[in-house]
Amino acid sequence: MSDDSADGTEAVVLDVLRHGRSGDDRAAFRREQVGLAVGTEDFALYEFLMADDSDVSIGDRVRLAPEPEAGISRVNAVPYDDLSPGAQSELEYVVEELIEADPEPFLDFYNEAGAVSLRLHQLNLLPGIGDTLRDNILDERKRGPFESFADVAERVDGLHDPKEVVVERVLKELKGDDVKYHAFTPSDRGE
Repeated sequence: MSDDSADGTEAVVLDVLRHGRSGDDRAAFRREQVGLAVGTEDFALYEFLMADDSDVSIGDRVRLAPEPEAGISRVNAVPYDDLSPGAQSELEYVVEELIEADPEPFLDFYNEAGAVSLRLHQLNLLPGIGDTLRDNILDERKRGPFESFADVAERVDGLHDPKEVVVERVLKELKGDDVKYHAFTPSDRGE
């Protein structure tokens, strides 16, 4: 997936630090407001500076590239550990909303995932999907493509919430929890 829409990179704001980062040693009046966001297309994590009169709030959609919208400057990709605790707690909800809003790429994953190597299939990257469940998914998709997450859950015994499985995988990739393969996020997350 790519984060380059016709208008550039769009992101959802996860947190706004009105007084800057707490570790900033500068005087409070010299600190700039900091926004933390997640890309709407590829879940890249961003930090950006905001003008003092900026009216950006948690949950807002902002354009970050190629030219950031007015009041936003110095956009940088950041790893999960650089997010504030507030942004980290908001992330799961935003990821779930983004997946619900555009389920096609994730249904395509269930419909088209292939082998990563001779011993590993892309479907096995999803939490809770072992060889038996993977084989059930492969058998069902031979009968026809999955049309919705409800269709996946209905046709594949043992896979009760396929959307939540994708959400868990996206969060695992963003956190960098011993992740070798990235199915849904950029592998160079600001590191």
